[in-house]
Amino acid sequence: MSRTVRIASVNVNGIRAAVRNGMAGWLDSAGVDVLTLQEVRAERVHLEDALPGWHLVHDESLTKGRSGVAVASRLPIVDSRIDLGDDDVDSRGRWIEADFEVDGERLTVVSAYVHSGEVGTPRQEAKYGFLDAMSARLPQLSDSDALALVTGDLNVGHRELDIKNWKGNVKKAGFLPAERAYFDRFLGDAGASVTGVDGSVGRGIGWVDIGRRAAGEVDGPYTWWSNRGQAFDNDTGWRIDYHLASPALAARVSDYRVARAAAYAERWSDHAPVIADYRIGR
Repeated sequence: MSRTVRIASVNVNGIRAAVRNGMAGWLDSAGVDVLTLQEVRAERVHLEDALPGWHLVHDESLTKGRSGVAVASRLPIVDSRIDLGDDDVDSRGRWIEADFEVDGERLTVVSAYVHSGEVGTPRQEAKYGFLDAMSARLPQLSDSDALALVTGDLNVGHRELDIKNWKGNVKKAGFLPAERAYFDRFLGDAGASVTGVDGSVGRGIGWVDIGRRAAGEVDGPYTWWSNRGQAFDNDTGWRIDYHLASPALAARVSDYRVARAAAYAERWSDHAPVIADYRIGR
């Protein structure tokens, strides 16, 4: 018999700061089974202190106090991996896969933190290298109708609907046509020829953007807001936190939402959690 598995993803902007600012209270009421985290910015002991009693897998950045990804779960984690691409791909603290066995079915959940990038710098080249590696890994994860989910802060607004002030960002990292074209291919029909927004042509991979499918053709709903000005109060945000599901898993979604705080003072991160329910099990 299938069961509902609730999966939430959030860039915590430092797990210790998030806990101090109220994350634990939110988590107590959220009913989450699997929680993926980005920008953990901490060692394993700090993660264990923040999430006592949870099953944990974690990949720290090689640079202390930077990035870091984790998967925390109420369900046992049967296997995990941190490799993405070859040694040339800068993925430490940015990609972790966790496998679960749920009522006779295998589920793979990824926590990903894509580089923010910066036009004309090595940081942008590292971002493109990471997105190239994702392009190779996604078909492997979804092979043979596997149930797989890539969550996290992917640091790209795919469409104009995903950024409030998109016109002012078309030449900036996070909304560059070349970045967005990766998502055109990620989400294009599997095997079809896809022309990206930048004019490039590649093969579609067939994954599904659960957030956009749930929201429809509307602005947002945004998941990150700058701390400058009154971006949060005015909802001048970016939708850069995703649930990307393999086709087989996308058919199992029963709910999706962005857990935006009711007020600026109630936030415990500059990102909002994104949450979806999936039916898993035979």
